[in-house]
Amino acid sequence: MNQKKAMLIDLTLCVGCNACQSACKEENHLPPKEEKYLSLTAYTALSKYNDLYIRRMCQHCDVPTCVSVCPVGALTKLEAGPVAYDEDKCIGCRYCLQACPFHVPKYEWSSTKPRIQKCKFCASRLAKGLQTACSEACPTGATKFGDRDELLNEAARRIATEPGKYVPRIYGKEDVGGTSMLYVSPVPFEQLGFDPRLGKTPMPMLTMSALSKVPNVLSVGGVMLGGIWWITNRRSEVQAFEASQKEEQTRQHEDKP
Repeated sequence: MNQKKAMLIDLTLCVGCNACQSACKEENHLPPKEEKYLSLTAYTALSKYNDLYIRRMCQHCDVPTCVSVCPVGALTKLEAGPVAYDEDKCIGCRYCLQACPFHVPKYEWSSTKPRIQKCKFCASRLAKGLQTACSEACPTGATKFGDRDELLNEAARRIATEPGKYVPRIYGKEDVGGTSMLYVSPVPFEQLGFDPRLGKTPMPMLTMSALSKVPNVLSVGGVMLGGIWWITNRRSEVQAFEASQKEEQTRQHEDKP
C-alpha cells in the first residue's frame, strides 16, 4: 500500500517569490497573472502577516467534510491524499462550499456549465510517482513534499531542534482529523487567520450519528428536492449575475471623463 502523501509548509522559509503559484498555474493551464487570494484561477495564493508569507490552498483533509456532504460522489478522497473532483458528476448544489471548514472551493457563478475549482494536489503527477508542481518549484524548501508520516517527523524535529524559532504546534497534524497540508510557524496560527475553533474531530463525525437515524427516504427526497431547486433557480442566479455585471460596466463607463 502506498504511503499517504502530504506537504510540509515552513512559514519561516517562504520568501514570497510566488514560484509555487506560477508552477500551479502552468500545471493546471490557468492564466499566469499573480493573484493574492484563492480564486477560480488561483488554486494557491500567498497572503502576508507582517514579514511572514502564508500559503493557502485546499487542505485535502483526511476525512473531508466536502466529500461527506456531496450527494452525487463528485468529490472523493484518494488513497494517496488528494481530494479529487469529478465535474461530470457535479450537479452544482454547492454543499461543499458551505461545508468546507477552510472556505476553499470556488464556484463558477458566471458559467452556463459551472464547476467547482480548487487545488487538485497534483493527483495526476502523484499517480506517476512525481511530486507536486508547487513543491518542485519552491527554491527555498518552504514547501516540501513527501510521505505524511515522514513529514510529521521532520516538522517535529525542526521544532525540537529550534524551539525559539517555531511555536510548538504542527498545524494539520490533528486539526479536523488531520490534513495533507502541514504547517510550522514562528507565531501562533490564530494570528495568521487559521481558525482555532475547528478542533481535532473530523467534522463528518460530528453529524454522522444524527444522520444515521434519518430514514433513507428522507435522504433521497432531500437530494431530489435539492436538484429541483437548483434547476429552477440556476437561471435566475445567472440572470442576476449578468445584470449586476452590466450595471457595473455601465457605471464604469459613466465614470470615465
